[in-house]
Amino acid sequence: QVQLVESGGGLVQAGGSLRLSCTASGRTFSSYSMGWFRQAPGKEREFVAAVSWGGTNTYYGDSVKGRFTISRDNAKFTLYLQMNSLKPEDSAVYNCAARPGRPTFTSDSYDIWGQGTQVTVSS
Repeated sequence: QVQLVESGGGLVQAGGSLRLSCTASGRTFSSYSMGWFRQAPGKEREFVAAVSWGGTNTYYGDSVKGRFTISRDNAKFTLYLQMNSLKPEDSAVYNCAARPGRPTFTSDSYDIWGQGTQVTVSS
C-alpha cells in the first residue's frame, strides 16, 4: 500500500535547473532504497540515480553525473532529484521508484513506482 507521488516537473530552458520531489505515503516503508528513472518517447527507460535508505550511498547514470544530485529526507519520506545544467536530451517523463533492499540499476528490480512527472528542456 506504499504510494509514491512525484512533483516538480515542468518546462525549463537549457542550462536551467529543476528540483523533483517524490513523497512516499503509507506505512510499511522503512528501509527502502529509492531511485529515479526516465523515459523519452521512442526510448527505453533509463537509470538516472539511486540512493540507499540511509542516504549515504548514491549512484548516478553516466549521462547525469556532475549535473544531478539525489538526496532524501527520511523524516518527510521524500526523495529529491536536483537537476542542474539541464540539456534538451534530459527531456523525459521521470519516475521515482522504491525497493525494500539495496540500490540497484535496473527498473525491473523496483516494485513500487510513482505516476511520473514530465520534464521538458527547451533550447
